Amino acid sequence: MSSTQGTAPTTATAGFDGPGEDQLLPQLVAHLREHRARLRHEWSDRIQQAGLLHAMTPQEMAAETTSVYDNYVEVLETGSVEALQRYARDLSERIIPRGVETHEVVGIVLLLRDVLARSLFEKYQRDFGLLNRVLDAYEPAANRIANTVAVSFVEERERVIRQQQDALRELSTPVLPVRERLLILPIIGVLDRERARQLTEQLLTGIRTHRARVVVVDITGVPEVDESVANHLVQTVDASRLMGASVIITGLSPKIAQTLVTIGVDLSKMDTIGDLQGGLEEAERLLGYRTARDDGTAVP
Repeated sequence: MSSTQGTAPTTATAGFDGPGEDQLLPQLVAHLREHRARLRHEWSDRIQQAGLLHAMTPQEMAAETTSVYDNYVEVLETGSVEALQRYARDLSERIIPRGVETHEVVGIVLLLRDVLARSLFEKYQRDFGLLNRVLDAYEPAANRIANTVAVSFVEERERVIRQQQDALRELSTPVLPVRERLLILPIIGVLDRERARQLTEQLLTGIRTHRARVVVVDITGVPEVDESVANHLVQTVDASRLMGASVIITGLSPKIAQTLVTIGVDLSKMDTIGDLQGGLEEAERLLGYRTARDDGTAVP
């Protein structure tokens, strides 16, 4: 039971005067804003003690903790997390490239929740009934804020990772125009189902962009392929033909060749040549170019 029942308000609760539930959060927010500088400084000290956000400079940390604090209090006041979600995504864009991890972001938000809760305890500790009501109003909102920030950061981090993976795949498998109407697609590394799908998309886009008639797909750098990838290569050849381009596959290793035979791939649909040089010569022949030997004589 509240210690203020039947008595005048104590010094700690003077001016609070038994507020209704709808008045608890506004007065709580007013307290957090009044002591903003002290609480933010205490929070920053806790962050440093915990070894979080070490990738940021002191100036950057001061700016970000101020913004996070203000957004945190605003959400407590309004109950709307939309602005906080936008800020969390913007913050993530800035700090993810710096190497800040998910546990660090979650950690600093939980530390802020703890710092503010301790401040409320100090303010209302002389009236435990009122303190419990204040914490009952504060904790659900604080937990919602922590969850919002964590989810927003994780979503942004996943988006950045996907972008980086896509960029790496494009860099590792470029579609290169060799000469007019001739493309080469050198593939290096493990060729799994997802990467094979992306390669098909890149190749078909390249065929359309460069109006290619012949494509040389070199898989010298691919250690092995499974049945699904092999079938995907056949589908890639078929799709390229529909777009008016012939496909020559070069660099088949003995292991991959045996795999293709074992799993029963329809080799009649695949034009294969031993090495890249031979593939380029065949491609030029298909395009009507005449190649020359090292001695300068033409090859018929």
